[in-house]
Amino acid sequence: MAFKFIATVLGLSALCAARVEAGHAHSFQHFHGPVIGEGKEVTWEDKHGHHHHDYVAHPHYEFSYGVEDHHTGDYHGQKEHRDGNEVVGEYTVKEPGGNIRTVKYHAGKDGFFAHVHNSNGNNHDGGHHG
Repeated sequence: MAFKFIATVLGLSALCAARVEAGHAHSFQHFHGPVIGEGKEVTWEDKHGHHHHDYVAHPHYEFSYGVEDHHTGDYHGQKEHRDGNEVVGEYTVKEPGGNIRTVKYHAGKDGFFAHVHNSNGNNHDGGHHG
């Protein structure tokens, strides 16, 4: 089952490498992965005595995508890289008011951490009371 999933994802990676341009909009996609190295078969028995088999391998991937549409004003994208249990990435989105929010994150054995940057500043005052 896992190999079928991996083959499906790898088959899609050829499609994801294309760059599409239509009118005033630009988009891109890239994917490489999802695993490296030899697959290892794992077998276990459930509580009903049925034997199950699956395959595991070292998770290793990278992907990115983005959209920039001058007609609608849509602007967003993401990129991420994983090697084992370590994940590093960022995403960017243009909000309706024009602010561009960028979130850079990483996750690993010590947890998930994110740093948020807003092009219009990081105002966390909660608004005005009145």
